[in-house]
Amino acid sequence: MWVRISGGNPISPGFPSLPEDSYIWLPMIIIVVLLGGMIMIPMIGQSKSPHTLFLPEQIEIGFDDVKGLKSVLSEVRRTLEVFLNHRRFSVEMGGRPRRGVLFEGPPGTGKTHVAKALAKEAGVPFLFVSATSFQSMWYGMTARKIRSYFRALRKVARREGGAIGFIEEFDAIGTKRGGMSGFSELDGDGRMVSSKSVSEGVGGVVNELLVQMQSFDDPPNMVRLSNWFKGRINRFLPPHRQLLTKPLELANILLIGATNRADSLDPALLRPGRFDRVLHFDLPGKSERQELVEFFLSTKAHDTALDSDEAHDEIASLTMGYTPASLERLFDEALLVAMREDRQALNAEDVRRARMEVEIGLPQPVDYLLAEKDSIAVHESGHAVTAYLVGKGRKLEVLSIIKRGAALGLLAHSDEEERFTKRSSEMRAMIQISMGGMVAEELFFDESGSGPAGDLAAATQVAADMVGSLGLGSSLVSIRAVDAGLMGGNLTARVLSDQRARDSVEKLLNDAKEDTRLLLGRHRYLVEALRQALLEREELVGEEILTVLRTAEMEAVAGGFSVVDLTEGASIDIELVEN
Repeated sequence: MWVRISGGNPISPGFPSLPEDSYIWLPMIIIVVLLGGMIMIPMIGQSKSPHTLFLPEQIEIGFDDVKGLKSVLSEVRRTLEVFLNHRRFSVEMGGRPRRGVLFEGPPGTGKTHVAKALAKEAGVPFLFVSATSFQSMWYGMTARKIRSYFRALRKVARREGGAIGFIEEFDAIGTKRGGMSGFSELDGDGRMVSSKSVSEGVGGVVNELLVQMQSFDDPPNMVRLSNWFKGRINRFLPPHRQLLTKPLELANILLIGATNRADSLDPALLRPGRFDRVLHFDLPGKSERQELVEFFLSTKAHDTALDSDEAHDEIASLTMGYTPASLERLFDEALLVAMREDRQALNAEDVRRARMEVEIGLPQPVDYLLAEKDSIAVHESGHAVTAYLVGKGRKLEVLSIIKRGAALGLLAHSDEEERFTKRSSEMRAMIQISMGGMVAEELFFDESGSGPAGDLAAATQVAADMVGSLGLGSSLVSIRAVDAGLMGGNLTARVLSDQRARDSVEKLLNDAKEDTRLLLGRHRYLVEALRQALLEREELVGEEILTVLRTAEMEAVAGGFSVVDLTEGASIDIELVEN
């Protein structure tokens, strides 16, 4: 450089001087520039943290907006109390603040909703990130993004006095090390002897997570650099003149991970000091669903008849197994039903129709052949009569021969009261109900068709659970306790692969079919009554089904027939039957 300056040809900014025939080299220069851009541009910003920062004033929901999660919310409030009083808890009382909380539960149960409400109530920034956004095509870049995220979390926490980080779908980066087995090797006898990992980078990502979850109190880079210089200077100073290093400042950070697969997480992530507490977001119970129904209806245009406690209770009873997200979707679908009919508010019938559309599908009216329509009507009537006679505590909701999705007809029935366990007799009754369609076809047409395929699959699954898991077959041995092995965790497949268990399943199914045959044989007139009603109206709802059945029973008694095996819910006077 100095030679050129002294020679009168200094280096100056700008494009280099090219010879007159530079146009010959121009295409090559363009290609080199393009290739360089293709290599460098994808890497620009790859190491940045992919999070989205929400300030407290940008979050609109608080604890008052969280409905149907009373048990979880009480623990979240305690976590918030420790978070807000972290200095008192750690400095004055000598405690160790909670640094990580894992939200575990099915999709749509409100994990993200509660995390945002927690950040709002805490009055601190909320750093939201999806675990999949950490992943990169470049080796080592995933760990680098994780480091950037935790660095940003510490920086915001020191600037604002606290911060809450939220990692959605945490299992995408926290899977057990060596636990993603996808390829199996078999020996000569067909036994699995080893497995190979699908992703060789899983261990490195989890290791980085483990390290970063211990880094909440790491000093900032400037403090670390300042202390490093002071340490070097202090080597040459006497002890009484040494420079004081800056003390460590605690960063008030709470990390929340959300997953619906907590069992797949690495155990090291769940030890104290990392995720100290695991909160399970379960499906809401009936009382919680009533609270959710009331809350969602308050935000949507609806008929005043739905404002009663009885209406809330009825909707809550119909939606067992619904998450808060699916409940909100149900009311949105009901609003669409009302809008299609040019109405401004939804009503109870809209909710019922929306539930059918969400769970089963939109109605698809087709022109059945007369014989085919009759066969479907007999099949569904067989299910309904069997459920009416043996399904104690079950409520018949919809009986239809209108095509919805892949179903040509359907019987919708549910428990009258919300229950979490079933007895052996109730499970056998469920198998009988599944057999009702096949048996009815054989009674009326002397043969069955393709209709019972789904029913047999459902019955086989129930029977396999009874034999392989619940000890209700010929053996008390639990096949569920056996390692999944090559079956991939499918209990039904493991049960049917064992000859003794398969024989027990076969016996349960055959016995249920024979009992159903005897039952429908004695109550053939009930099947006939429902068959005729379906052929005329195509769909029966709730009390309409019971009205047809009870009318048929009354007519049978009036005609002098012997009516036996009446259920507890049948509306026939016992003295009249005896007479």
